[in-house]
Amino acid sequence: MTTPVPTVTLHNGVEIPQLGFGVFQVPDAETAAAVSAALEAGYRSIDTAAIYGNESGVGKALAGSGIPRGDLFVTTKLWNADQGYDATLKAFDAGLERLGLDYVDLYLIHWPTPARDLYRESWKAIEKLAADGRIRAAGVSNFQPAHLERLLDGADLVPVVNQIELHPGLQQSELRALHADLGIATEAWSPLAQGAVLGDEAITAIAARHGKSPAQVVLRWHLQLGTIAIPKSVTPARMRENLDVFDFTLSDEEMAAIAALDRGLRTGPHPDTLH
Repeated sequence: MTTPVPTVTLHNGVEIPQLGFGVFQVPDAETAAAVSAALEAGYRSIDTAAIYGNESGVGKALAGSGIPRGDLFVTTKLWNADQGYDATLKAFDAGLERLGLDYVDLYLIHWPTPARDLYRESWKAIEKLAADGRIRAAGVSNFQPAHLERLLDGADLVPVVNQIELHPGLQQSELRALHADLGIATEAWSPLAQGAVLGDEAITAIAARHGKSPAQVVLRWHLQLGTIAIPKSVTPARMRENLDVFDFTLSDEEMAAIAALDRGLRTGPHPDTLH
């Protein structure tokens, strides 16, 4: 029996599972099988993006799952080359068709790409999609404080989520504090730093103490921070392991030991420089 995944209520009232399943770098041909295994393991939140090239595979798995649409939470993202008002609307339609859905639960601007300075136009288009009921929640990804502040100047909607690289090696304290002030939920991509933090002595010691894996300890840390996390795996046993994090609690001392691991470790590009 799988323990139900707790949800986070976004500021517009929509609930998102706190632990989801990401499909970054999963080839489209393998995506349907991976997502089907994740759904079987108990995941109900699936995170994809136009640039991943696997929205069709996600849609295939969702269609074949037999799970009611209302029990699923599907996120996809607008790619940088499709920013701008009209281009955003067109890109959204194409993504929806690939997914085979009538709506998505969360639509994100994937990167701010500040040099192009089109994210405010894209946001206006996303506000229209939200008003038309084609997306249940509107958010952003990889936005820095300056990008958020510029986006909100003249915006009708505040993003419900900012999906950012976040793990013990890159804890983004300033950005998370701004999210808290604005009512924006923090969602972590690369929540395990692609494995780069799993050998840290503080984490392995905590894992041994609880009889858990280092990955389970890091995911538990995310949950206790209040973060939404989307670990990715194509191995069914690992998928199940990543969900098995609701039967133990990290102490204040253990949370503090992990907090001390912050070292500005990025596994992906810096949002100020990606075009």
